[in-house]
Amino acid sequence: MKKKLLVVTCLVVYLLPSLTYAQDNSDAIVAGNKIAITETESGKVKGYIHKGIYTYKGIPYAKADRFMAPSRPTPWTNTRSSMTYGPVCPIDPTTTVNDEIEFSFNHNWGYMNEHCQTLNVWTQGINDGKKRPVMVWLHGGGYSAGSYVELPSYDGESLSRKGDVVVVSVNHRLNLLGFLDLSAYGDKYKNSSNAGMLDLVASLQWIKQNIANFGGDPDNVTIFGQSGGGGKVVTLMTAPSAKGLFHKAIVQSGSLISGFMEKSVAQRVAAALLEELGLQASQVDSLQKISYDQLSAASKKALRKVQDALTKEGKPVTGFGLGWGPVLDGDFLPYQPTDAAALEISKNIPMLVGSTKNEFTPFIPGSRGINMDEATAILKKKYNDKTDAYIAAVKKAYPNTVKPSDYTDIDVFFRPGVIKHANIKAAPGAAPVYVYLFAWQSPVNDGIYKSMHCMELPFVFNNIARCEEMTGGGKQAYALADKMSSAWINFAKSGNPNAKGLPQWPAYTAANGLTMIFDNQSEVRSNPDEELLKIAAPK
Repeated sequence: MKKKLLVVTCLVVYLLPSLTYAQDNSDAIVAGNKIAITETESGKVKGYIHKGIYTYKGIPYAKADRFMAPSRPTPWTNTRSSMTYGPVCPIDPTTTVNDEIEFSFNHNWGYMNEHCQTLNVWTQGINDGKKRPVMVWLHGGGYSAGSYVELPSYDGESLSRKGDVVVVSVNHRLNLLGFLDLSAYGDKYKNSSNAGMLDLVASLQWIKQNIANFGGDPDNVTIFGQSGGGGKVVTLMTAPSAKGLFHKAIVQSGSLISGFMEKSVAQRVAAALLEELGLQASQVDSLQKISYDQLSAASKKALRKVQDALTKEGKPVTGFGLGWGPVLDGDFLPYQPTDAAALEISKNIPMLVGSTKNEFTPFIPGSRGINMDEATAILKKKYNDKTDAYIAAVKKAYPNTVKPSDYTDIDVFFRPGVIKHANIKAAPGAAPVYVYLFAWQSPVNDGIYKSMHCMELPFVFNNIARCEEMTGGGKQAYALADKMSSAWINFAKSGNPNAKGLPQWPAYTAANGLTMIFDNQSEVRSNPDEELLKIAAPK
C-alpha cells in the first residue's frame, strides 16, 4: 500500500508541471511551428492562439502595382507566419495631437507601405467544418486615412469569443493611391479611380474562397464599418461586382449618401495633379515612380484648385469639401447610391444603420462648461426665433437633458443621413432595416467626450476593457456592451438584431420611424428627434 502511494505521489509530482501548463494555457498565448496552421489558396498560414481564439494577422489577400486593379497574391511555398499586423496604406503623418482627445482614442498609427492589401482573422476554430457567421470590419478614416490597427476597439478577439463568429478586418488603398482617376490617360489606368474599393471586393472574394478553413461560412458574411468604413459599406451595396459576396450590412455613422464623385470632376483633379508636378499627359507613367510624399503634396494643391474652380462655376462642394472617395466611373460604380438601380442591387440585404448622439460636436470645446444663458445665445445664432422651439424639442427628444451644453452639441449632420438612408432602403418588398441612435454618455474626463464619433465601437466589439480611456470601464459600460455586441452578433447570424436585455426592436419603416436608442436604459421610440431635426436640419 505504501509502495502504491509512493508511486502515485511521484506520478503526480511528475505530471504537475504539465497539468499546470494545461490549466494556465487557456489564459496564455500559444504559438509555435505546429500551432494554428491552416490553408489558403496561396499557401499555408500560421497564426497563434490566445485564450482559445485562433488569431491571424497580416495575411495577403491581393497584390497590386500603383493605380492598378488588384490581383491574387503571389503564392508561397513554406508556411507563412501571420502573427503581426501588416502595413497600413501611406497617409499623412501625424505630427501633433489634441492631448485630451487623443487620450480617449489611443491611436496606433502602424507602419506604412503601399502594398497594404492584408487582412486579419479571429476565430474559435479552424479546419473543423463548422460554418460560423463571418463579420468583416471596414475601418474608418474617410477614404484618405485610417487602418485596421488604428483603434484598440477594432480588435476582433472578444467579439469572436462571445458570439462564436469569425471576425475579419481589412486594409486597403486609400487617398490618391486608391482613388486618383487616371482613366483619361489610357486603358491601363481604367481601374485607378476605384482601386481602393476594388481592393475591398478582392478581400471579399478571398473570404469566399478561403474562410471555410478558418471555420467561417462563406454564405453568411456581414460587412460592417463606421464613419468612412460605413461609407465603404454603402458603396459596396451599390457595386454590381460585390453582389453575392456579402449577405448583411451594418452602417455606423457612415450614411453620407449624397453621391459619388462625378467622373468629369475626378479627371479634372488628375489633370490638376499632373499640372502641379509639371508633367504632360504623355508623361503620366512617371507617377508610378514619384514618391508618395511628393504625390500627396501635389494632390492637395490639385484638390483645392479644382474645388475653387467648381465654386466659381457655381458648383460649390458641400460637406467636408472636395476629397478622395469613390468615383462614378460607369463600370465599377455605374449608379449613384440613391438611384433605383443601385438600390435594387442590395434590395435583399438586411441593413442595420445608425449614428451617435453627439458625433463630432465634443471635439469643439467652445460649449463646455457654459451656463444656460450662454447656451441660449449660441442657439440663437443658429435658430433665431426658433430657439425656444428647438430647446423644447431637445427636451422632448432627450428628457434627461440637464447640462446647458446638452442643448448645443447634438449632432444634426449624421443623424439626418441615417434617416434618409433608412427611408430609401426600407422599401416595400425589400429586406428589413433596423435603425439605432447611440446616446450613452462617457463619464471620462469630466464627461467631455459624451457620445462622440467612434464612442459606440468598444460596445459593438465588446472591448470595454481595451478602451477604458474612452468608456471609463465601469459597470454600466460593460452592461451596455454586452447587449450591443449581442445585437450585432445576432444580426450577423440571422439578419435580426433582437437580443436579451434589450427591448423588442422592430424593423424600421418610413411610416413607423422606430429607432433603438442605446443608453443605460435602452428604449425603442418612433421618430424620437423628429421635431428637433425639423428645426435644426430642415430638408
